[in-house]
Amino acid sequence: MNLSSTIQNLSYVHPNAIIGENVIIDPFTTIHENVEIGEGTWIGSNVTIMNGARIGKNCKIFPGAVISAIPQDLKFNGENSYVHIGDYSVIRECATINRGTIASGETEIGSHCLIMAYSHVAHDCIVDDYSILSNNSTLAGHVKIGKKVILSGFTAVNQFCNIGDYAFVAGGARVRKDIPPYVKAGREPLSFAGVNSVGLRRDGFDDSFIKDIQNIYRIIFQKKYNITQAIEILSTEIDESLEKKKIIDFLLKSDRGIIKGYF
Repeated sequence: MNLSSTIQNLSYVHPNAIIGENVIIDPFTTIHENVEIGEGTWIGSNVTIMNGARIGKNCKIFPGAVISAIPQDLKFNGENSYVHIGDYSVIRECATINRGTIASGETEIGSHCLIMAYSHVAHDCIVDDYSILSNNSTLAGHVKIGKKVILSGFTAVNQFCNIGDYAFVAGGARVRKDIPPYVKAGREPLSFAGVNSVGLRRDGFDDSFIKDIQNIYRIIFQKKYNITQAIEILSTEIDESLEKKKIIDFLLKSDRGIIKGYF
């Protein structure tokens, strides 16, 4: 335990837990044995951090959060597994993040992520850097969330779904299929609602890039092609680019299929 850290007397920190420099742990918080917390992290009152947690630098964990509880999965058999949280991430009130199972061994939250109040991240999920899970968002097991994704409030994501980089998902959505990169998804059943042009512009992408993305998704979602046909047309009629490759790779790797188009 680092002497430069501030640990309130009314908290419990296991002697074998590894606490970095300048960590603040508020009263009534419990830190279990097999835990590592990076320097500069603040942990509020009534937080429970259980075995297997690996928390990065300068994170903020708000009251009531539970990190690295055993997974709610019947195949879990007590194996060692982990929750990894990157640097500068924020976990708000009463969020829960379960550790992995034998399937992958870990649940991963990237750096600079925001997991808002009452959200749940289940076992073996991956949430990449700068992504936001708004209040009451729920990820079932084995979900993969790309970089700079935004899930609006009360979004529920089915197990094994993938959501690509820069996707934006409307509030209350029920995600049963994969959501490709750069798109907005809304309505019920969940469907393509356009390119996330606002999010892309905020991140510095120019109009030319956004137009190229729109042309790609016009073929995928609005031309009545099936996915095999759309990939063939993209391969022959659209100029090569990194974004085209990323989208085609996503389509080819989708096990659940992607969300439907406009109509």
